[in-house]
Amino acid sequence: MDYNKTGIQYMQEGKYEEAAKAFSAAIEENPNEALYYVNFGNLLSAVDEPEKAIRFYQKALEITPTIATAYYGMGNVYYNLGDFQKAKEHFETANKHGLENSDTFFMLGMTLQQMEQDKLSLVYLQRAVELNEEDTEARFQLGLSLAGQSFIDEAIEQFIEVTTRNPSHADAFYNLGVAYAGYKEDAEKALEMFNKALEIQPTHALAHNGKQIVESALSEQ
Repeated sequence: MDYNKTGIQYMQEGKYEEAAKAFSAAIEENPNEALYYVNFGNLLSAVDEPEKAIRFYQKALEITPTIATAYYGMGNVYYNLGDFQKAKEHFETANKHGLENSDTFFMLGMTLQQMEQDKLSLVYLQRAVELNEEDTEARFQLGLSLAGQSFIDEAIEQFIEVTTRNPSHADAFYNLGVAYAGYKEDAEKALEMFNKALEIQPTHALAHNGKQIVESALSEQ
């Protein structure tokens, strides 16, 4: 039996106890395979055991100091713990060791955003979307980043693309409403966007507020 493959399958199914048993068996069978420790670390991170997860990632790095996925896993743990400097360092090291995929660039962008390094964050989020155009969450965050840098037309393009690829993305419609109301001064279009957000998520408080403000402004015309 391929215990590692079985463990991954259990993780994907949310069967964490079974996954832990499978990864333990994989490690017992081959204690010098760094990847097995990384996968166990990922499992521990998923069940909110960050300190234990870090120990497994560190063990993986003792065996294979260049295993990029261990650095990436540690980056995620530190990000969730709010230690953004350490998260940044680990994501950068993962990238340096060859993990040059959309997820790594996305997490680097999100980390830099938390560190208020907005211009650099924008660069990484753009790269994330270039590498995976289907990732609507990365594209949405790119739109927010563009808007934050006052690139409103470019932000609108990204939000429209998000809603095209994911028509149930209420936050993207809400942000389109904000852009049309606050920057384009197109109240009718803004109202349309707020209404779409509320159709998807009737409890969207920000969309409710935006809609009320626009309706109030239209009634005074």
